Amino acid sequence: MTTRKLISTRFTSSSTADEVLRGVDLTGVRAIVTGGSSGIGTETARALTSAGAEVTLAVRNTAAGDAVSDTIAKSTGGIRPRVVRLDLADRTTVARFVDAWNGPLHLLINNAGVVTGGLERTCEGWELQFATNHLGHFALAIGLHDALARGAIDRDGARIVSVSSTAHMRSGIDFDDLHFERRSYDPQIAYAQSKTANSLFAVEATRLWASDGIVANTVNPGGVATGLQRNFTAQQKASLDAAEAAGVFTYKTVEQGAATSIVAAVAPEFAHSGGHYLDDSQEAYTVPDDADLAQHPHGVKEWALDPAAAKRLWTVSTDLLRV
Repeated sequence: MTTRKLISTRFTSSSTADEVLRGVDLTGVRAIVTGGSSGIGTETARALTSAGAEVTLAVRNTAAGDAVSDTIAKSTGGIRPRVVRLDLADRTTVARFVDAWNGPLHLLINNAGVVTGGLERTCEGWELQFATNHLGHFALAIGLHDALARGAIDRDGARIVSVSSTAHMRSGIDFDDLHFERRSYDPQIAYAQSKTANSLFAVEATRLWASDGIVANTVNPGGVATGLQRNFTAQQKASLDAAEAAGVFTYKTVEQGAATSIVAAVAPEFAHSGGHYLDDSQEAYTVPDDADLAQHPHGVKEWALDPAAAKRLWTVSTDLLRV
């Protein structure tokens, strides 16, 4: 467990994305926000654009992305984010997105996520939540590594923000059955596994790429009512209500939910330090794998920061994408 002093910022659970960016000039910064057509992704993109960043919305539904881009342009004096199609569950669109990217990249916000109510698979047979939330973002980051490295040179560092969730505390990575081919399917456990994978990605990406000037950190945005919950089953909704009643979380506004992503993206405290898990704009404290979520709603489990698991997941993910 963590014994060093945790990284802290002056921001809190009630801070908003605009408050984090107050006085910050992002002119010349090129950023990608996946899932930028709704929820926290939209607010993250709007806030970055308002601070002067050149933002690309990487979205599955380009019509929705165009509508969001138009709305952002109205609030930023005509600065309009670019909209490019990206389906994280489709390796072809990921490759197409990477191939079309030109020039440096300074911020990669891996924000998009999916929740399913039952077992769904990609054409490769991969469990959809793991494939979308982790493997798609993994392939995107790998493909954009050189662009991030170029961005690191001209801005003294590039950053990746990996959006996870308190849900990670429900499950580590089952390396023996990643895609639920033998164990019975539980969508909540599948989602939890994908969110742990998001954190482990940041750990290993930082280890491998810090020498290139690239660091990655994981954030928990907190409880925010977004379109992510639209596919919840009755059981999932009941579980969420029970967690709220137990004090595991209190709902935030979208503006507050995006704040921790923005902290990881721009705060000087995380400019050259990665592999951390942030909660309420602070580095979270680590708890044992058997810790109770209700008693540690702002912690991060050891399995989500384990270097050995992170290295193994990187290898497994690389092998999967080669098939």
